[in-house]
Amino acid sequence: METIIQPISEIDSLPLMEAFYTLQGEGYHAGKAAYFIRLGGCDVGCHWCDVKESWPAEAHPRVSVANIVAEAAKYPARLAVITGGEPLMHNLNELTQALQEAGFQTNIETSGAHPLSGTWDWICFSPKKFKKPYSSNAKHGVVLEGVASLSVAAQAHELKVIIYNKSDFEFAEEHAALVGKDCVLLLQPEWSRVQEMTPLIVEYVKNNPQWRISLQTHKYMDIP
Repeated sequence: METIIQPISEIDSLPLMEAFYTLQGEGYHAGKAAYFIRLGGCDVGCHWCDVKESWPAEAHPRVSVANIVAEAAKYPARLAVITGGEPLMHNLNELTQALQEAGFQTNIETSGAHPLSGTWDWICFSPKKFKKPYSSNAKHGVVLEGVASLSVAAQAHELKVIIYNKSDFEFAEEHAALVGKDCVLLLQPEWSRVQEMTPLIVEYVKNNPQWRISLQTHKYMDIP
């Protein structure tokens, strides 16, 4: 009897660029062991992006959610970081549910350019000038797989703004006005301009102590 192999559905699989076990290098959770899941696909287009190979989703194989979670479970830490690319180009409901059922804390790093999907323990909102964040509210959310979706800003636990130019401080304040009062506010120098921007961020934080500085410690330590 011939065996019929059913194709993996768009919901049951995701374009996976890479997945690896390392330390979270930046942001609020810096220094923690974490399993990174980098999804393919991005329509934001930051000119200083260091993973431009992630942009075309079709360039990366679709991997089942079950296999993604099984690989993550091989390592001792139970912190999963979903990143990209822009991970919210994809419906992340099933992935986050499966990760949480396996005992993982689910964190996401996103520009917020698309509606929020998935169930998250921590949301890092990192808006970019190249594509405005998706805007919505509880009454006027879009429907994604039958669930009303909110903007990332409304749900963010952490706002991380990359500082490339002096004008990015104003951009940071504009987005700080969109997040909740308990959201952690972070300013991070863009790596190629770290020498120029870090002193400016230090002075800005001294004058505006509601902000903190975030550094890409993994690059200083030369780890993935």
